[in-house]
Amino acid sequence: MAWLLLIAAGLCEVIGVIGIKRVAVENNWKNNIILFGGFILSFQLLIRALETISLSTGYAVWTGIGTVGAALAGMLFFKESRDPVRMLCILGVICCVIGLKLVE
Repeated sequence: MAWLLLIAAGLCEVIGVIGIKRVAVENNWKNNIILFGGFILSFQLLIRALETISLSTGYAVWTGIGTVGAALAGMLFFKESRDPVRMLCILGVICCVIGLKLVE
């Protein structure tokens, strides 16, 4: 259950990051709700997940999901670069997160 909470926390972090970009483009109440709502929910889920998952692994997985998710969201929604080296770096982050989970 804690791992599901951690994954959900990471996905909510991505929502918060999308909110940051949306606020940068147009600062309105809807975009601010996406920003703050995503991060508040993310932190609450992270707190619950860290009750049973070690801090080092939990935080690394959470930030990894956020990093990869933000990069993918940028490519999908904001027309950011899809350079092959960028994709390779994203794959590297994913491999490192999986590695941390395997040695937990």
